[in-house]
Amino acid sequence: MESPLELVIVIPAYNEEACIHEVVPHWINGIAEVIPKDQFKLLVINDGSRDKTGVILDELTGQYPNLIAKHQLNGGHGNAIFNGYKMAVQMNPNFVFQTDSDDQFVPSDFKNFWDKRNESDFVLGFREVRNDDPFRLLITRILKYSLLFIYGTYIHDANIPFRLIRTTFLIKLLKALPEQTPFAPNIFLSVLAKKSGHKLFNIPVLHKERGTGEVSIRHMKLLKVCWQSFKELTQFRLQLNNLVKTIKKG
Repeated sequence: MESPLELVIVIPAYNEEACIHEVVPHWINGIAEVIPKDQFKLLVINDGSRDKTGVILDELTGQYPNLIAKHQLNGGHGNAIFNGYKMAVQMNPNFVFQTDSDDQFVPSDFKNFWDKRNESDFVLGFREVRNDDPFRLLITRILKYSLLFIYGTYIHDANIPFRLIRTTFLIKLLKALPEQTPFAPNIFLSVLAKKSGHKLFNIPVLHKERGTGEVSIRHMKLLKVCWQSFKELTQFRLQLNNLVKTIKKG
């Protein structure tokens, strides 16, 4: 009989053939320093990669019992995260953790989140020093103040892919998301968590320079997506109060 799962780690992947063979064992071995290996799974969502990412993941599943690789048609980073969350809650772990596959985060930071798991249902990180190009840093700043303007709430790094969520709370959050999956569901989840009274902690995490792989959103496309996200966030504001009340009651 298998032990009940403490944790499922959700990792979207797109064209990461250069590093995915290192990222998978890196995270499995890193989490194993905190949680026994029979109590967690690494769920990687291959988002229609055009390179050998999917092939490598299938090979790695034979080497690492903790790894579950799922393949989908390319739907974008947010779609892969959202589908990963849905699959994770079906596995019924106590907690879900989400990060990225580009090797810019380090597993050693996870313990600081795990130590806070009984103090909040939603523990968020923030990139104290963010190693991205200036354009992305500008977009991040615009997002931060857009959330303050639209929702009256300040979240240091609302879209960061480094977050620990209690599964029972994540289920409520997913039900509250718009019917059409938003481009950046993590932003909506952060806002809902903050507005429903959860202490996010905003724990600083290391963010390394990207050494391999492919950035899935180019600058011009990123501008279009940011405008789309701004519109989605504005529309979502109209529903927010009722959704927060539902989450608190549930």
